[in-house]
Amino acid sequence: MLKRVHFGTSILPFLLVAPQIIITLVFFIWPASQALYQSLLIEDAFGLSREFVWFENFIDLAGNGLYFDTFRRTAFFSVTVAGIAMASALVLAAMADRIIKGALTYRTLLIWPYAVAPVVAGALWVFMFDPTLGIFAYALNIIGVDWNHKLSGDQAMALVVMASAWKQIAYNFLFFIAAMQSIPKSLIEAAAIDGAGPVKRFFTIIFPLITPTTFFLLVVNVVYAFFDTFGIIHAVTQGGPAKATEILVYKVFNDGFVGLDLGGSAAQSVILMIIVIALTVIQFRYIEKKVEYS
Repeated sequence: MLKRVHFGTSILPFLLVAPQIIITLVFFIWPASQALYQSLLIEDAFGLSREFVWFENFIDLAGNGLYFDTFRRTAFFSVTVAGIAMASALVLAAMADRIIKGALTYRTLLIWPYAVAPVVAGALWVFMFDPTLGIFAYALNIIGVDWNHKLSGDQAMALVVMASAWKQIAYNFLFFIAAMQSIPKSLIEAAAIDGAGPVKRFFTIIFPLITPTTFFLLVVNVVYAFFDTFGIIHAVTQGGPAKATEILVYKVFNDGFVGLDLGGSAAQSVILMIIVIALTVIQFRYIEKKVEYS
């Protein structure tokens, strides 16, 4: 007769998970609860007085046309950044997976941009596209494109999209190349023997098999575009010109730290948090069910 294995009570598991729990409580749960509480208040700019107004800050946002313009701008920005970053990384990973000589050097060079801080990445793109000194701005002027992202809202949006997508390509590349290398080579070799070319093999074998990785990266890239692009936008355009690149996370900063509307800024941060949580839940509960192989 087999006996069940019994483990004695030990404090070690609690000690092992304690650092992560403390970090989550200090840097996520506590700030989120503070933002939720502050969103129900109206405070003066100096923090000397406050009034509990319930959901008045949220009602003001619901009737604010500028806020909905920022929401639409953020949706466009997030979809564009995620699409460009994932598509570029997928192409690079497919090319890297076929390289034999110098593969390690090629992959290392593609990973390097991920180590660059967002503010530094933004500064690099500012220098390259500076209307007066930038090499790319000079090249564009030669072919007849009058580049000045400091005056053109469309050009400023294009610049922050390119900088944000470039920063995320390396992260996506790591996951795509790992997913492709986990595919059994026998499947690809069998398709090649049957006469399938590289493009057909990619769309009929490789891409369907890396669909779970693609789904995961879609969630990560959308969340990245919502939150982690603040440093890039602050370094490149500071939300300008004329708020053309002011997305939701940057509007929270502008209204709270520049405009000193602490209650309204907190309400915006709560809405932004709810949007990201809802988006993630919808994708994991419904889109993930469609990930299947045939």
